[in-house]
Amino acid sequence: MIPIKFSRKQFEELYPTDEACLHKIFLLKYGDAKECAKCNKPFKYHKLNNLRLYSCQFCGWNIAPTADTIFHKSPTPLVDWFYIIYLFSISKNGLSAKEIERHLGVTYKCAWRIANRVRYLFDVTGGNLTNIVELDETYVGGKGGNNKRGRGAENKTSVFGMVERKGEIVAKVTVDTKRKTVMPLVRENVKVGTQIMTDEYLPYRTLIKEGYKHEMVNHSAREYVRENVHTNTLEGFWSQLKRSLNGTYHMVSPKYLQSYVNEFAYRYNHRFVPRPLFLSLVDKAGRKV
Repeated sequence: MIPIKFSRKQFEELYPTDEACLHKIFLLKYGDAKECAKCNKPFKYHKLNNLRLYSCQFCGWNIAPTADTIFHKSPTPLVDWFYIIYLFSISKNGLSAKEIERHLGVTYKCAWRIANRVRYLFDVTGGNLTNIVELDETYVGGKGGNNKRGRGAENKTSVFGMVERKGEIVAKVTVDTKRKTVMPLVRENVKVGTQIMTDEYLPYRTLIKEGYKHEMVNHSAREYVRENVHTNTLEGFWSQLKRSLNGTYHMVSPKYLQSYVNEFAYRYNHRFVPRPLFLSLVDKAGRKV
């Protein structure tokens, strides 16, 4: 199913002002409330002029919809925040802090904070992968002292991935790719009995003992596809991830790498969802972080 496109004109019609954005956050956090938490009377709140506050019509108790959200204590206009969420939603290769700095006319420090917070919305929960699942790992970062790429390279951060063909992906930044590290992730996210495709990497050799059906291709012998046995789905995701990290973000700290991986995994998992990605992200904007 092809996702429905969401234009900038539609965005501006939905959220033309800070008040419209604040009201959306208010509804997300308190739309189901039946009574005031302070006076226990019916929940009837009105917005206070020029403030990001709503006040109870009975007791005057104030609530701040942006408290404990990604917008917490941010003086940046909410319409600017929502616009950056929109730009993230329509971007295939991500949105750098320098781009946000140019779009909003803010400092780089402010732009980086906005980008970092917006990525909180791109959370990827654990999967229940079935059908045919591919496993593979990749390595992110500059060349190490031994000038080697891939496995065995120094100063690189490993990312382990599991993807169901025509389904969803789960990708985790890991301390290494040893069996004791990756197998708990497989058991947590891939249903026992599932058909798994991998390359010849040694830690995958115990998958049959773990209760999975396992076939592999031998990349070291230049075997990349054998009928339906391959890891090309995951290789394609790694390629997109690395092109974006190198071309848009240039350099990513291992400390924050998982949030970037989540950003691209979330987009991948929503590629067939007809609802515009922007609307799905905004629906998360009212939750606590």
